[in-house]
Amino acid sequence: MGPLLGASGGQAVSLVRAVPDDALAAATPCADYDVRALVNHLFQVVTQFRELALKKPSDFGDTPDVVGTDGHWRESFAAAVDELVRVWSAPGAEEGTTGAMDMPARTVGCLVLLDLTVHAWDLARATGREYRPDPGGAGVVPVLATAVTGLAPTARRMGMFAEPLPVREDAPDFERLLAVTGRDPGWTRP
Repeated sequence: MGPLLGASGGQAVSLVRAVPDDALAAATPCADYDVRALVNHLFQVVTQFRELALKKPSDFGDTPDVVGTDGHWRESFAAAVDELVRVWSAPGAEEGTTGAMDMPARTVGCLVLLDLTVHAWDLARATGREYRPDPGGAGVVPVLATAVTGLAPTARRMGMFAEPLPVREDAPDFERLLAVTGRDPGWTRP
């Protein structure tokens, strides 16, 4: 999982570093978040999934406003992603179960990979940046496509995914992945 998280996390870090302060209130394709809330959510995801890789309890309750309290939030995010990749790359991180739901650790790793990948796309769209879903052919999209097939029904019941959207028959795999999560692959900034 470490190399996949490194590929997606590296893109997320680049996008977070490029967020201008005047874009923090901008809308994103994820209707629950503006850019500021999305960056704060990404901090929470990275921090809590690091704990899950260590087989420790996590707390996805209140999302702290890191952007509003940390003048160095861009670099803090980069350091947090580095730590996430490090712990998910450690021997044993994908073994056993983890989290309050006692999910297989590999599945939990796919969840953080999905969040980093899809929310990085959200951030790129919201800020007018480019996004390549599988940098260097790392294999992120095929792994996520397989994982999401099994996760989607539960994710919808839990409110993590919206209802799937239709895509054209010849849509690329990443567009299909976005549509399964309830995102419009053609979303553009208002």
